[in-house]
Amino acid sequence: MNSLSAKLNQSQPYALGLFRIVIGLLFACHGAASLFGVLGGAHGGGTIEAGTWPGWYAAVIQLVGGSLVVLGVGTRSAAFICSGSMAYAYFKVHQPEGLFPLENSGEASAFFCWAFLLLVFTGPGAFALDRLFGARSEGRIAQQKNDGEHGRTAATA
Repeated sequence: MNSLSAKLNQSQPYALGLFRIVIGLLFACHGAASLFGVLGGAHGGGTIEAGTWPGWYAAVIQLVGGSLVVLGVGTRSAAFICSGSMAYAYFKVHQPEGLFPLENSGEASAFFCWAFLLLVFTGPGAFALDRLFGARSEGRIAQQKNDGEHGRTAATA
């Protein structure tokens, strides 16, 4: 059993990365449907009129936030905003219709809210562009630090 746990632990960043990509893609699809009428459109057809509160703004958050999460760019910040928008949707739109998500058709809002909140705390996992750019930045910072130390050593010698 211990080796199974070890293998699962080694795979965790990849599973988290795939989770992030799937959740972000599903969320972005909701935004694209509402804004552009693709994939069946908003509420079974059509689009949401630009600038209408809160639907149009929610759709923009869904499309932009979901896309950032898919790519793994600013994942924690984007996921925080996405989670908050779904909490707002749940409590403002769904919860007044009934106490439980099954009663008020708020399952998707609740699931997305908690999935994005999880990403806020776990980070993007594997396959994130942030990791690629972060590794380059860390390498540059380490090089600058190394160059600075050598400069000081040569000056004092």
